[in-house]
Amino acid sequence: MEKKDKGASRFDRKPDPVRMRALRSLPLEIKQALTAEEVNAFLFEQEWPDSLREKLKDYLVDED
Repeated sequence: MEKKDKGASRFDRKPDPVRMRALRSLPLEIKQALTAEEVNAFLFEQEWPDSLREKLKDYLVDED
């Protein structure tokens, strides 16, 4: 039986180095408050969950 290739798994993706540096630069208490889903969104997704935006609201800069 052949295995279907579903593309890169979540473990095969490499995060953007800029996003990784940004995550590492956050205060420890913020990093500890993030869920695995939020960290994944931070590193890989264009759209973030509201919970992540709320936790990072003091660190976000508007692009306007």
